[in-house]
Amino acid sequence: MIILVLFFGVIAILILGIFRDLFVFFFLEAKSYVSPYFFPERHIQFLEKHFTYYKKLPEKSKRIFIHKVARFMSSKEFIARKMSEVTDEMKVLISASAAQLTFGFRGITFPYFYKIFVFPESFYNHTNKAYHKGEVNPRLKAIALSWRDFVEGYLKEDGRNLGLHEMAHALRLENKIINEEHSFLEEWVLKEWEVHARRTMKEIKEGTETFFRKYGGVNNEEFFAVAVENFFERPVEFLEKHPQTYRTMCRLLRQDPVLLENN
Repeated sequence: MIILVLFFGVIAILILGIFRDLFVFFFLEAKSYVSPYFFPERHIQFLEKHFTYYKKLPEKSKRIFIHKVARFMSSKEFIARKMSEVTDEMKVLISASAAQLTFGFRGITFPYFYKIFVFPESFYNHTNKAYHKGEVNPRLKAIALSWRDFVEGYLKEDGRNLGLHEMAHALRLENKIINEEHSFLEEWVLKEWEVHARRTMKEIKEGTETFFRKYGGVNNEEFFAVAVENFFERPVEFLEKHPQTYRTMCRLLRQDPVLLENN
């Protein structure tokens, strides 16, 4: 009798354990995990049609990319400004720019910046009384983008990409903010990056550096954002002209776009 009680007790514990695990997965993990199988086919078609980075990925990596896009997209509030709506296509492609930048990391979705403001074109900033194509606003916990300029950034691979530029600013800030994604960039690699950045910014200001546009010489944050644009859009040239800086960025972002170019 005692043996039967113990036997059924063990079975009950196992069953409860299974139900507990299912509960955790479906009701808790679901908040942070969006399966690619629930990503509509038409959303994948947006990537196939418009997102070169995605098209260059191997099939297995494409599935991971879709998952990252879905997670980012589901965690944000997309807000239309001076336009009727933010379409699904806009949401997918903007989310894809974040997934592109963070592809080497697991679970990075910039939780602090939960609002994405989308304008049809350049918008007026009342704080500094100037028109902006994009900005990252820590006070509003928001990323703002001009859709026209976002699209233009992906039409030409010339080292100017608004989506990547603003996501690069968000990435640097998110790395500093104390939350579940704090300090995901390796500190020793960041220090190495700063050494290269100071040297190159000095060359930009002196006029001896021509690969990076002049805006990259404004400060460390702008140089990082400009470097990110070139890292993804002109990786082969970046590697040829600034091999140490390029390899440091590969370690920092945990990916190498030159490999995609070679494939």
